[in-house]
Amino acid sequence: MTRKSLIQREKKKQRLEQKYKLIRESLKREIREVSSLDEKLEIHRKLQSSPRNSAPTRLRRRCSLTGRPRANYRDFALSGHILRERAHACLLPGITKSSW
Repeated sequence: MTRKSLIQREKKKQRLEQKYKLIRESLKREIREVSSLDEKLEIHRKLQSSPRNSAPTRLRRRCSLTGRPRANYRDFALSGHILRERAHACLLPGITKSSW
């Protein structure tokens, strides 16, 4: 089980990312549309003034049950071993063990 502080930190990053999403997208769009280098640099400075944790690349997908940061399946938001356990217990609809 992951420490609660790490899970809370990730949730905080997600909230920041959602809060600044539209601002960051509009600034990036302006950078693409403007042709003057000075204007681009000014817009870039505005973009850099936003918090670091508001960037989507700083997010890490975690298992929704255990908080495990690796081997996550996006469709289920579960780590591999939890997904396997739940699939064997028939707790995930539509998931069957493959055989050929």
